[in-house]
Amino acid sequence: PGPTDAADLSAAPQRKRPWNGRPRRDAMPGTLLNDPAVAAARLAHLNDPHMRPLAAYCAGLRATGGTVPDMDPLDGGTAARLLLLLEKPGPAAARAGIVSFDNDSPTGAAARRFRDRAGIRRDRVVVWNVVPWWNGTIRFTAAERRAGLTVLPAFLALFSDLRGAVTVGRQAATARDMLTRHGLDVHACAHPSPQVRAAFPDRWAAIPDVWARAAAAAGADR
Repeated sequence: PGPTDAADLSAAPQRKRPWNGRPRRDAMPGTLLNDPAVAAARLAHLNDPHMRPLAAYCAGLRATGGTVPDMDPLDGGTAARLLLLLEKPGPAAARAGIVSFDNDSPTGAAARRFRDRAGIRRDRVVVWNVVPWWNGTIRFTAAERRAGLTVLPAFLALFSDLRGAVTVGRQAATARDMLTRHGLDVHACAHPSPQVRAAFPDRWAAIPDVWARAAAAAGADR
């Protein structure tokens, strides 16, 4: 069969075939989520088996108030071996409704390049934030951090084979002790934002090497 565009995908029935534990890449476009059709097609897979518990978790957070983007069905979902724990959803994630490598932002573009340089397999990684709520600003408060850490254990409990984590940025590093207690091999790096690139270019350039080491240790590399 020929390629399927996002509009066709959103209307097409899902193929009936046994679930193999991995996202169905042939049923999802891999383009940027600033296209509403692409975002809608991606979100249509939140009920896939590898995503259903994560979507329920996000829905529970939204029920308490605030905007909580979902995780990306194109990533590993509950079968992920490596967690990239960033700080807080940005405007692009809030618009698309998805925390993703494929968000159309400078941070997203850097994360895609770093992921590829690190050799991380998408079906073995999940991307999330220590503060899961978007409230119209990238700034943090101590109350937000405490709230994020409070709901993080329930998030970690959803994964069957999670082995490692990278805390991406200073705010995410506040979760290090919790991740270690969960039995994960924890690494740390700078945030891939343009602000960090401008202020700390060496730390920014070191990110893919940290991701590569973490992926290799967790069995999430190619």
